[in-house]
Amino acid sequence: MRILVLGGDGYLGWPTALHLSDCGHEVAVADNFARRSYDHEMGVQSLVPIEPLQQRVDAWREVSGKEIALYGGDLVDGEFTVGMVRDFRPDAIVHFAEQRAAPYSMIDRKHAVYTQHNNVVGNLNVLFAIEEVDPEIHLVKLGTMGEYGTPNIDIEEGWLEVTHKGRTDRMLYPKKPGSFYHLSKVHDSHNIEFACRIWGLRATDLNQGVVYGQETPQTARDPRLATRFDYDAIFGTVLNRFVIQAVLGHPLTVYGTGGQTRGLIDIRDTVECIRLAAENPAERGEFRVFNQMTESFSVGEIAKVVANSYDGAVDVEHLDNPRVEQAEHYYNVVHTGLVELGLDPHLLSNTLITSLFGVAEAHKHRVDSAAMRPTVQWRKPASPMRDQG
Repeated sequence: MRILVLGGDGYLGWPTALHLSDCGHEVAVADNFARRSYDHEMGVQSLVPIEPLQQRVDAWREVSGKEIALYGGDLVDGEFTVGMVRDFRPDAIVHFAEQRAAPYSMIDRKHAVYTQHNNVVGNLNVLFAIEEVDPEIHLVKLGTMGEYGTPNIDIEEGWLEVTHKGRTDRMLYPKKPGSFYHLSKVHDSHNIEFACRIWGLRATDLNQGVVYGQETPQTARDPRLATRFDYDAIFGTVLNRFVIQAVLGHPLTVYGTGGQTRGLIDIRDTVECIRLAAENPAERGEFRVFNQMTESFSVGEIAKVVANSYDGAVDVEHLDNPRVEQAEHYYNVVHTGLVELGLDPHLLSNTLITSLFGVAEAHKHRVDSAAMRPTVQWRKPASPMRDQG
């Protein structure tokens, strides 16, 4: 298959491109390098050094003998997007290319507007490009479990059969997102479903849990192939952040009581889920949804797993929760679709966490400790007038 990976320079996009290439697919990556610019804006850096994308592509050629085509441009530019799709003529498009951090979207008005404009407009341009160039192209879109929120009923895979006053219908599962970022993903899902319904497109929406880990079999083959490892309070995922804090001897910073439950997935399973979805496309006109997670833990439970896995004393510090979310809640997620396609999950283990401790230990000199403290408050967005006051 010919597969175009949008956001191919990112934490997940890059290892996904390598995995698909290693599995024999013809792969191209596209990126506008916005994620690297966020590091400059926030004054942070990936814990693990990452090479420029062209050097990564060159290194993969040296290691594997396989080529990955490269497109540089912004999906918000509709002409660039349709031109790229027409030039590469993919069988499938894997879409990672969005601003992915809830805290970033909640900083202030500017960041909220940027997030929704970047994500929603870019996704719309991809849909229009597919319709114009070849409606047979299968869109594999990365969504998030955060679209659902934490309802007091089981979370089905995207669709829900509802009976109301004696009548029954199948409809999209109700969403209760927790940030302007998560709202952008909901808008994407609705736009994709609409495009499938009116244009007969085929799409798979992967509502992904919190990803942890830093290595895949492909990235481990050469240091130049490493993907990024974010630990800061804006872009770092909770388990990765806890690992860094344990290695530094800092308390694990748990927001609130720690009763908030998250769906988790190993980075190795993320790239395999993408392969399975791409190789088993949705039907024409089908908006297919999979919940891309393998297990769930409360934040407090994640902290205990990390603390128990570390060979040393680890303390836990409870901070006031900067987010607006339930402290304790029901959370039962259906996630059978990808397993039925053949996913054999890696469940959270001491072995995996121990390997992450090794990564953190090797690069701990690159850590900015202050960046791990939360500064973005959901209830109080920053504003120029307020800062001046």
